[in-house]
Amino acid sequence: MSQLQGILTRLINLREQANGGEIPQRFFEVNGQRICSVKYHAKTETYELEVYQDGEKPKSYQFDNIDMIAIEIFELIN
Repeated sequence: MSQLQGILTRLINLREQANGGEIPQRFFEVNGQRICSVKYHAKTETYELEVYQDGEKPKSYQFDNIDMIAIEIFELIN
C-alpha cells in the first residue's frame, strides 16, 4: 500500500468514527515527532488540519475535500 493510500484510509476511518459525540482525531508523526493532527467535524463535514512547527503556535486549516487534505498531509510528512 502506498503512503498516500494509507493516509486516505486513516482519513476515511476518522470520518466513519464521527458519531456526533467527541470529535475524532488522528496524529501523523515522522520519527516519533508529531507533524500534524487531523480532526473531522461531522456537522460541517470538514477536516481540520493542525500543523505543528517547533517554537511556533500550531496553524489550523479547514478542508472539505478528502483528497486535498491527504495530499497536504503527504507533503508534510515527506
